[in-house]
Amino acid sequence: GMAPPTAAPSPVSGAADLDLHALAEAVCARYYAEFPDEDAVYGAVGRAWCQHDNQHLLNWAALDVAGAVVLDEQVTWLARILEARGFPILRLARSLELGGEVVREAVGAAGAEPMAAALDGSAAMIRERETFLED
Repeated sequence: GMAPPTAAPSPVSGAADLDLHALAEAVCARYYAEFPDEDAVYGAVGRAWCQHDNQHLLNWAALDVAGAVVLDEQVTWLARILEARGFPILRLARSLELGGEVVREAVGAAGAEPMAAALDGSAAMIRERETFLED
């Protein structure tokens, strides 16, 4: 896939760009704390893809807030790819929720809420659909 972006415009007016690498690293740390079995299944490559995919997810969420993309469309595309490869799709939902938590904590200000809410909304969309291969 395309190299992940490393920065995105902050949803907080006047704030510095978001460090997507650092935010994704925090998401992956929480993800692997919840799903330690991932190392046995995917090894170091899984951790690299966790970082890669979460940088994209966080970027899409920031761009969604800015009106440049629709996060659910991007997440649907990624969900189809992951599900076709046998990845447990509900874990993508959890990763999105963890992204929302990280954004709320790391970005702080009330301006971060729309981005966090977008991530939570995409997680809910995945949980409601449960599969993306039928489309």
